[in-house]
Amino acid sequence: MRFQSTSLQRRNVLRTFGGLALAAALPEAMAQEAYPTKPIRFIVPFPPGSGAELTARFMGQKLSELIGQSVLVEPRGGGNGFIGVQAVLSAPRDGYTLFAGSNSTMATNVALFKKLPYDPLVDLVPISLFIRSPIVLIVPPNAPFKTLRDFIAAAKREPGKFTIGSGSAGYQMMGAMFAEKAGLDLLPVPYKSSPDTVKAVMAGEVSIGVADVTSALPLIQAARVFALASATDKRLPGTPDVPTAREEGLMDFTPATWNGIMAPAGVPKPIVDKLSELFARILATPEAAEFYAKQNVEQLPSGQEAMRKFQREEIERWKRIAVTSKIEQQ
Repeated sequence: MRFQSTSLQRRNVLRTFGGLALAAALPEAMAQEAYPTKPIRFIVPFPPGSGAELTARFMGQKLSELIGQSVLVEPRGGGNGFIGVQAVLSAPRDGYTLFAGSNSTMATNVALFKKLPYDPLVDLVPISLFIRSPIVLIVPPNAPFKTLRDFIAAAKREPGKFTIGSGSAGYQMMGAMFAEKAGLDLLPVPYKSSPDTVKAVMAGEVSIGVADVTSALPLIQAARVFALASATDKRLPGTPDVPTAREEGLMDFTPATWNGIMAPAGVPKPIVDKLSELFARILATPEAAEFYAKQNVEQLPSGQEAMRKFQREEIERWKRIAVTSKIEQQ
């Protein structure tokens, strides 16, 4: 009987285990290279009709055209976006369930809540930013005031009488920011989403509403709500008759919503890289430029690093705003 040396035995064992490890890794590597081989889901943490949902549907359609697979958009509204986040974090980390979130779930929730059930900088990894959507201040069409100056003057005459409607956490902070800068005592009325806020304003349930222009634009153009001002540096192309907040005497009030797409941490980096590259291609198309112009929104830079940098800056920005506007954490 021939005995192998200890070193030779060790080398054989290592070769055996190395071969097994390589064999085990091959299917995963091949799956990543072939990705995607089945439909992809976009989880949107808001109800249908929100700016995030409309953008997700456009981006999903364009992604589907590139990859030859269906892209399903699933609105999961409620709970300040927590429900949508949990749906993504509970799914397999294989790149087939992505998070089409917004500023509230990716940034402002950090400033508003003492303890979040997730960490947007740890539990989610960036893929690409999409849009920045300006805020508009809207009132019912039969409101007695037709300018923002008139509303501010009326609200100052009767402190605590007027109500302000806002959607998720991000909008609530913007409403508080508006009240603080205008020196007003407004009663906040929270809604589940920006579209819900727009409907409440249209029905006369609140005195004034804070909404993104994407959600409000159709009803502004149909004269079913009246826009007092846009929180922008210059007037929006889709609402050229609506003055800016600055024109109405409200300085330094330019908050905006934004959205993009992320993956749950643990999705293989080659898949995240591939998705990032695909969205960069989509954002460079004439169709994307047309979509942005139609929605009166601004395109944000694509890329993972750009998104993470922007997200960190937004978190710090809203933390400062929460302090200066005396917004209490929930």
